Amino acid sequence: MTLRSIAFALTFAFAAVAHAQTVKLSLGHGAAPGNPRHEASMKFAESVKARSAGRIEVAVSPSAQLGDDAAMVTALRTGALDLSANSQGAVAGVVPEYAAFGMPFLFASLPQAWKLLDGPLGQELAQKSADKGLVVLGYWDNGIRHMSNSKKPLIKPEDLKGLKMRTPPDAVTVDIMQSLGAEAQQIKFAELYVALQQGVVDGQENPLMNIHASKLYEVQKFISLTGHKYEMTPFLISKRTWDRLSESDRKVLQESALEATTLQRKLSQESDDKLVADLKAKGVQVDVADKAAFEKATGPVDEKWIAGPIGPFVKKVVSAARAK
Repeated sequence: MTLRSIAFALTFAFAAVAHAQTVKLSLGHGAAPGNPRHEASMKFAESVKARSAGRIEVAVSPSAQLGDDAAMVTALRTGALDLSANSQGAVAGVVPEYAAFGMPFLFASLPQAWKLLDGPLGQELAQKSADKGLVVLGYWDNGIRHMSNSKKPLIKPEDLKGLKMRTPPDAVTVDIMQSLGAEAQQIKFAELYVALQQGVVDGQENPLMNIHASKLYEVQKFISLTGHKYEMTPFLISKRTWDRLSESDRKVLQESALEATTLQRKLSQESDDKLVADLKAKGVQVDVADKAAFEKATGPVDEKWIAGPIGPFVKKVVSAARAK
């Protein structure tokens, strides 16, 4: 073998090793750019790239470009998708215990929810997720949810009677809407703007940051601050992907996820007060709902879920959240 051929072989071998060490990961989510979910996803990708000296690259696809949340959960479990900043309702379709954190009027503040998620109950949820092929990298935030509609202010529960209200694929939210006398219709978030615009549904419920980032206020005249429900955004990696990563690569992802989680929660907490003022300036009527009346009307939802298949876990979450 000539020196030239030896040099070529060595160059090829080094290139092959370098290529083998390069890791490319896909990250999908359903939120629009500008939403804290997207900002944190980009932060995660930047942090991973920096911590791995460019060896690990994360391609972020927002706005349900890779499918809706339920489709992305399926893709995570099969390994077709590596990462997702997903939704509580969609993940609950696979790990039902996620629904426990969505009981009506469970959390008065975001830090109260985070305390539970960062403690033993969150760890138990993470183990149940791993058993279903989903590794939790962090519990991001999807805020306290409020209602909007095109017809009238929603001050009392009876104001919802007969309204067609969009819900995500989340059984607890459907139960809440039905307990208030509304007609619940499940519509994909990516299709929600058009559904509202065309009058397919009268209203919807979401945290203000989602209403604002996706410009739902353009087709909804009334926003009612009901604060009826909390939702997390589980930040997940496919267990198939996780299992093939080295320990050092896992550490890079965990450290980057912690950094992104801190940012996402900070942005979420800062958003509501600022957005109320901005939405009012855009001509939207923002009202404060009668919380006590709504709590009373949605009381049966707790009872139903505590008596259901995941009742023991729901009871633990509810007891911990409402402990003085």
